[in-house]
Amino acid sequence: MLRQIADGVLVHESEFCQSNAVVVHGRAGALLVDPGVQDHEMSCLAADLSQSGRSVVAGFSTHPDWDHLLWHARLGTAPRYGTARCAAVIRDELSDPGAKARIAEHLEPTGIAEQIPLDLLGEITALPAGTALIPWDGPRTRIIEHQAHAQGHAALLVEERRVLVAGDMLSDVLVPMLDLGGTADPIEEYLAALRLLEGVADGVDVFVPGHGSTGGADELRARIERDRAYVLALHEGRDPDDPRVGPSAKAGWEWVSDVHDGQVQRLAERSRSGQDRG
Repeated sequence: MLRQIADGVLVHESEFCQSNAVVVHGRAGALLVDPGVQDHEMSCLAADLSQSGRSVVAGFSTHPDWDHLLWHARLGTAPRYGTARCAAVIRDELSDPGAKARIAEHLEPTGIAEQIPLDLLGEITALPAGTALIPWDGPRTRIIEHQAHAQGHAALLVEERRVLVAGDMLSDVLVPMLDLGGTADPIEEYLAALRLLEGVADGVDVFVPGHGSTGGADELRARIERDRAYVLALHEGRDPDDPRVGPSAKAGWEWVSDVHDGQVQRLAERSRSGQDRG
């Protein structure tokens, strides 16, 4: 079920990890960002668009994680864009013939593996490096690329609608997940990305994280501050005072504490490795 959050901007929340697909209405059709996870959800989304007399004229994947790279045949054959870095990561991963099989195996514990269509996964058209706007006949949609969560990660600012699509940042259920394998300084990359988002906050009335609840302008600034505090705590080796980890975690999301512990461990290993090289 699509839910309107601004004029011509709608969100569909998946049953899996509160994943958010975003639809932006344009003159000739719709822009679909991170279209969803399960087969029946994307099929339902396609039906809703069809019933409203709209087709998908462009897609966009905010970053190269499998759950943001999916597609359904019923959504059509519109170009599916990503940043140049995002597309390069996907292309490299899928050059291995066993990549999709490994993703399917990874999904087995979720209980919905058979509901996740992998046949059209990752068929992304790379936008030229430095592209500032989504190339489509609709509201001006600005690309805010950074390297915080993943290489080639991008948020989108639908300027005329004052909507920020944040990708895998600014979640109320997931802690910031750093790109600990793809960048030399994951802490600074994340802080830099938060500064970029903070820099456009005055032009935002509502934002959509990749996972979790949407929010308004005040909540946007609160989540930027919460994520910054979490990342700085990691940097300083402190336990974060964060409601997303520990006993205060939302029911069903207790596993996020394991994600946090894993990040702490990997950052410690990186630090020791750097000291050894020194």
